[in-house]
Amino acid sequence: MNTRIRNKLIQLARTGEGPISYRRLINQVDLGLNMDIKHEKQLLGEILDEISEDEHNEGRPLLSALIQDKKNGQGDRFFKLCEVLGMGDWRELKKDEAFREGEIQRCRDFWQMESNYKKFF
Repeated sequence: MNTRIRNKLIQLARTGEGPISYRRLINQVDLGLNMDIKHEKQLLGEILDEISEDEHNEGRPLLSALIQDKKNGQGDRFFKLCEVLGMGDWRELKKDEAFREGEIQRCRDFWQMESNYKKFF
């Protein structure tokens, strides 16, 4: 499941699409999760955290930046992950629109480079 989600997010970054909602991601990757069931929503969040932690540890941008939890952008979970990864206080990061947009752009820039795509996809 992690690989399918990661691959989908990389494709979104390459095409310049996104952010994508949880529900749309679930449908497009055919995950079979129900966001109305708390533990299934929690599971998807944990998977996204794991993917982004792995990417961060390898020096690549956070793919979960391309996930939109609410209509206006990422939910608290994304910013709390950023705090865990040493990027700053999650409350301050959440207020910083430039940070959020910058993380999305970093994903797009990184994955649109053919050399990065060939090496890390």
